[in-house]
Amino acid sequence: MMSSTAVRDGADTRALRAGDRWRAAIERTVSGATQLRVTAAYAVVLIGVSFTLTRLGPHARDAVVSRMSTNLHNLRHGHMGTLVGSAFVDGGGDICFWLPGLVCLLALGELIWRSKGLVVAFAVGHIGATLIVAVGLAAALKAGWLPVSVARASDVGVSYGAVCVLGALTASIPSRWRPLWVGWWLGVAVVAALGADFTAFGHILALLLGIRLSFQLPSTAHWTPLRVALLSVSVAFGYLVLSGPVMAAPVAGLAGALIALLASRVLRPGRMVAPESGLR
Repeated sequence: MMSSTAVRDGADTRALRAGDRWRAAIERTVSGATQLRVTAAYAVVLIGVSFTLTRLGPHARDAVVSRMSTNLHNLRHGHMGTLVGSAFVDGGGDICFWLPGLVCLLALGELIWRSKGLVVAFAVGHIGATLIVAVGLAAALKAGWLPVSVARASDVGVSYGAVCVLGALTASIPSRWRPLWVGWWLGVAVVAALGADFTAFGHILALLLGIRLSFQLPSTAHWTPLRVALLSVSVAFGYLVLSGPVMAAPVAGLAGALIALLASRVLRPGRMVAPESGLR
C-alpha cells in the first residue's frame, strides 16, 4: 500500500500542474489582450458612449447625433471634429446586436496588421469614404439632383471604417479564393446601393479603399482556428452591414463572385495566346 507521504506528494504534484496550467492560461489571456488593445479600447468607448446616451434619453441622443454627423452642413461650417467623433456614436442604440461582430472583425485585423495597421485601415475607410461622399453630395446638390435636406442628414456610426477593414483583409485571403472574395463583396455592395441612400454608396467606396489598402498592409498566410473563427463572424457581420434589407444581395454576391472568377482566369498573368499554325 502507498504511504501517506507518497499520497501527499502525488497530490502536491497534481496541484502544481493544475496551477501551472492556470498560470499559462492567464498569461495567454493577458498576452492576447495586449495584442488587441485598440479593439478592446474602442469597444469600451463605444459601450460607454452608447450607455450614456441611452441613460440621457432620446432627445440627448438626437442632439449628439446631429452635432457629430459628418453631413455637409457640419463640414461646411468647419466642424472637422465630426470626422473623428462620428466613429464613436451610433444612431440606433442597438449596440448589443452589432458590437460582437465588429469586435471580431477589428480583432482579426489587429492580429494581422498590429494596432497601427488597424487604426490606419479603419481611419482610411471612415474618413476617406466620408470625404468622397461629401464631395459627391455637394456636386449633386449644386446640380439640383438631390433635395437640400440631404445636407443635414444624419451620418454617424462605424460602418465605413468596418467595411474598409473588411476589404483590407483581401490580401490575406488565399490567392485561389481572392477573386471570389472580392467579387462577392462588390456584388453585395453594388446591389444594396441600387435605390438606396448615400450611405450605401459610401460602403462601396470604403470597400474599394480597403481592397486597395490591403496590398499595402501586412498579410498573413497562417490561418489558425482562432483566426478562421474570427473571419467567419466577420463575414456574417460584414454581410449584414453591406446588404441591409436587400433580399437579392446573395444572388448579386454569387454573380459578382462568378464574374470575378471568370475575369481572373481570363486575365491571369502569364496566359498567352497560342501561335497560329503555319498551315492554311
